[in-house]
Amino acid sequence: MADSLASQIITAIGGPENVRSLTHCATRLRFELADASKVDQNALEHMKGVLGAVPQSGDRFQVVIGGGVATVYENIMHLPEMANAGAASASGEGQKSNADVKAEARSKARGKVAWLDSFFEYLADSFRPILGVLLGASIIIALVNLLISLNVIPNDEASAGWVFIKAIWKGVFYFLPIMVAYNAAKKLKVDPWLGGAIMAILMTPQFTSLMDAKTTTCVENAALGTKSCTANIFGIPMALSDYSGNVFVPLLMAAVLALVYHGLKKIIPESVQLVFVPFFCMIIVGALTAFIIGSIGVWVGNGLGVGLAWMNTHAPFIFAIIIPLLYPFLVPLGLHWPLNALMLMNIQTLGYDFIQGPMGVWNFACFGATAGVLFIAVRDKDKDMRQTALGALAAGLLGGVSEPSLYGIHLRYKLVYKRMLVGCGLGGVVIAVLGWLFPSVTAAGQTVHGVTTTAFAFTSLLTIPVFDQMWVYAVSIAVSFLTSFFLIITFDYRTPEQKAEVLARAVADQKAAAPAVEAKEAAPAATTATATATATKTEVPAAAAAATTVVNAPVAGHVIALDETGDPVFASRALGEGVGIQPTDSEVVAPVSGVLQTVAETGHAFGIKTDDGVEVLVHVGIDTVKMNGEGFAVKVKADERVNAGDPLVSVDFAKVKDAGYSTTTLMTVLNTAALTSVTPKTGIDVKAGDEVIDIQR
Repeated sequence: MADSLASQIITAIGGPENVRSLTHCATRLRFELADASKVDQNALEHMKGVLGAVPQSGDRFQVVIGGGVATVYENIMHLPEMANAGAASASGEGQKSNADVKAEARSKARGKVAWLDSFFEYLADSFRPILGVLLGASIIIALVNLLISLNVIPNDEASAGWVFIKAIWKGVFYFLPIMVAYNAAKKLKVDPWLGGAIMAILMTPQFTSLMDAKTTTCVENAALGTKSCTANIFGIPMALSDYSGNVFVPLLMAAVLALVYHGLKKIIPESVQLVFVPFFCMIIVGALTAFIIGSIGVWVGNGLGVGLAWMNTHAPFIFAIIIPLLYPFLVPLGLHWPLNALMLMNIQTLGYDFIQGPMGVWNFACFGATAGVLFIAVRDKDKDMRQTALGALAAGLLGGVSEPSLYGIHLRYKLVYKRMLVGCGLGGVVIAVLGWLFPSVTAAGQTVHGVTTTAFAFTSLLTIPVFDQMWVYAVSIAVSFLTSFFLIITFDYRTPEQKAEVLARAVADQKAAAPAVEAKEAAPAATTATATATATKTEVPAAAAAATTVVNAPVAGHVIALDETGDPVFASRALGEGVGIQPTDSEVVAPVSGVLQTVAETGHAFGIKTDDGVEVLVHVGIDTVKMNGEGFAVKVKADERVNAGDPLVSVDFAKVKDAGYSTTTLMTVLNTAALTSVTPKTGIDVKAGDEVIDIQR
């Protein structure tokens, strides 16, 4: 019986002894490892049920699962081999030796921006655990707004029923500071209940009633439509604010609390820490938060909100376009959390938010690209990608979650970003133009250029009703979605070798499904399937073409078998039978005569189709696509006809070696399954143009 997904992941991650801690968020398993070099990333990326494997700074590693991450996490924690590691992971308080502590410190010090990565991890982990309730509340808001717009329920705040419905979702956002404080304290290894309790001080009826005290003075803030009050506490002035929905104050408070908490634990005897550490923390940090930290947090949040509001008012075109174009790069790095915090702050201070509209444009460009990938997967009978794309698209359109699309597809296939960014930009232009021509009017009577909302919502199909000027928002996201969708299905999202791999696998699946079919009967179907995907305007009828019986060496060097190349995809023969050549010359030439079906922009791959239908792939080096064309001087272009021996590319193999990549040049016959036999000649030294593969039709 095959190992479970949980067991496979732990094996690929380096075994249970390599796991220092394990947590999970909405879509990802988050590992803190003893040694990240032990991870088999290739195995993880090709594991069924895993959408992606993402190394982080130091010895942190993320495994992207998707919506079922909680189940996989629980299965891992219940593995017998995780009995000891699991206990430490769950609590985060496993005992470590001095050597472990030193190793962990070194790992965190790696990289020039490790501290920045840790900062954004702190922000992210303060929000991730409450994503579910935020999503649930946003859907409730959307459904209520939809029912109101359809006159199914009245918009009457005097109604007891309406007050009850509002309380269901309002409670999430009102007490959000306590939730954030709990998570932030936990992240900093402080008693999380202590963090929540200190933040709750500022939200009690007793504290909020200070605004109405006789000795309290208040000043109206015309810019924000709020008032600032100052109370006299034992002769000391204290600035008062409404902290409901505020996220900056609990984040700052938890950071100060961590310093005080860990400092007190060093000086207070362990036997009485349970009593006196919380006692002093509540007094010290509670007072600091009420008098200083609260004011700083409100000032920071208000300042950032007002700054962005100014930009949205005075430069709405720039704002509406730059947000969708930035998000595709912010989300994979976790750098979008500060903007999410600002959205919540805007709602709390301004009464509305203007960032979520342009953010929705990016989200739907992302989902449109995923829909295009799903379309191609169905067309090409790519079962694995069809399953991945279908799940990612459902999570996106219904939940507004982009991570399954990003980690399962977009970051694996870099061409997706080129198509998707066009959708982001065009959708941004549309929302900028329509938002300017048809401005929103807030509850306070302010005219705001752009799409606004009074609720924090995950931008999905279900939450469209929460946006003012809903039709403007709907048109904008439709443009971004359809643009990305059509660009993907028109220009594809895969490199030539990735496309060839899928087509070869589809042919193999067809043969496996019908083992009784003779090879000669299967050949026409396989050839047709491949030809349909790669047909060009420049072809000669196969009946009139001379038969291709040999494939020549594209470069001088030593010929080895595909098994010896070190590339698991080529070694699996998913791209057909062929050879590897360890080059001794810099010139790579055409191994056969035919039409160049594909020429990679980076110059590392060429696909040639002969007049009688033999398809040959020449792949220069392994993983050399990452060099982005540096060291490759391409001599040809797609759809061009070449003769055997014509130069394809001149390569600086010394530069390839210096970059850390293998120079082995791989060559395969892509439609091997459609031919009677493809026989490589290995273990010999050849010059460019020598025969290295025999073909029988």
